[in-house]
Amino acid sequence: MELRLKEKAAYGLGAIGKDMVYMLSASYVLYYFQDVLGVNAIAMGIILMVARIFDAFNDPVMGIIVAKTKTRWGRFRPWLMIGTLTNAVILFLMFAAPPAMNGNGLVAYAAITYILWGVTYTMMDIPYWSMIPAFTKTGKEREGLTTLARSCAGAGSALITIFTVIIVNAIGKAIAGADATARQVEIAGFKWFALIVSILFVVFITITCVSIKEQATVDMESPTVGQMFKALITNDQAMIIVIAIVLINCSVYITSNLVIYFFKYDFGGEGWQGSYTKFNMFGGAVQILSMMILYPILRKFASNIKIFYLGLASAITGYAVLFIIAFINMSNVFILFIPGFFIFAASGVLQVLTTVFLANTVDYGELKNGRRDESVIFSMQTFVVKLASGIAALIASISLSVNNLKADAGNEAEQLYDFSKDVADSAKLGLRMTMTIIPIIGLIVAIIIFRKKFILTEKKMEEINSNLGR
Repeated sequence: MELRLKEKAAYGLGAIGKDMVYMLSASYVLYYFQDVLGVNAIAMGIILMVARIFDAFNDPVMGIIVAKTKTRWGRFRPWLMIGTLTNAVILFLMFAAPPAMNGNGLVAYAAITYILWGVTYTMMDIPYWSMIPAFTKTGKEREGLTTLARSCAGAGSALITIFTVIIVNAIGKAIAGADATARQVEIAGFKWFALIVSILFVVFITITCVSIKEQATVDMESPTVGQMFKALITNDQAMIIVIAIVLINCSVYITSNLVIYFFKYDFGGEGWQGSYTKFNMFGGAVQILSMMILYPILRKFASNIKIFYLGLASAITGYAVLFIIAFINMSNVFILFIPGFFIFAASGVLQVLTTVFLANTVDYGELKNGRRDESVIFSMQTFVVKLASGIAALIASISLSVNNLKADAGNEAEQLYDFSKDVADSAKLGLRMTMTIIPIIGLIVAIIIFRKKFILTEKKMEEINSNLGR
């Protein structure tokens, strides 16, 4: 029995909520603690990386816990709900640091809340994506649900990317008052915006849990830690996708971490926030449309593997054009839409494809190793995405520190100020190279590895499903 429209919509709504939360953390936690609250950039980079290393152990263990769970509500929904509630609380606390706190106390607060955020996010993200193989019976249905969920996740990410700066400023000014400094406005704005996002997150995931039930649960023996790592190591195709996800997401997250600094300290102008919002609005729309419209259109004419290569080539082209434009003409934000189109369109398509490929490795692993470890395999998706985020944040923080990109304390009282006037040309060059050259290198490496090692073509998947009796 295929999933009904109501169930698909409820699953997609959950993706919107969880990726709103993820994008708020992934794109703004570094800016919030480093630029707004004044935490040292290198210290923040180390905190983010340490948190990701901790998740190297936490994520796979969570996959085992999910696999062992047996309740009348199913295997996945209890952890999905518990993780959502706790993560929502931690998200609010993370963006509600006491204004009077500074120095080592603020560094400790950032470290504790961010690590807890990662742990609780894992608790809900692994069961969410692990539902795909358990809720679908055919490759076509799985691909359709994956596309829908990724499209909705992209919509959630885009909403945060587009509206965060606008809403933070609006809320901050309303709460802090007209006479508040720029810093006070951002502190108040981020705090209450995080609360709004947290509430929406809980509501959306609750709808998902109420509306969807497992249609098919594979009865499997719960793996031990040793068996789990053995399964991952022996599933060579899962490891190839894991590597690809790390390289692709790291490239994209370097840009997403630094783009706000690019507009504030390089593109410049007193109205940099408006230009930043326009760029993100365009990019968010392109990313959503690429998932919902562009990918299905391309799928009619090409295989997933060919589309994957096309997406990587598009992203590389976008980064190269962005680097060139930065030296030629940055007088108008609409010029930046050209490279933005290639990058955001590629990002949307690649998000769908990496999840489809990872889901296919579950069938491959079942045939090769004799066990269907969907929770274990999908726990790697959560881990590697957050690992890529941590690596990207460390690279971004090093760039910020080396290039001395931070709001001047003497100008923080001015809500409208052209910060680009205070930045040296060499610092701008360093920022541009970090945002473009490093991602290009990462994407080229992804192409090389994927081309040499990935074997799960559509023909190969048909053979696997036939051998599994499907």
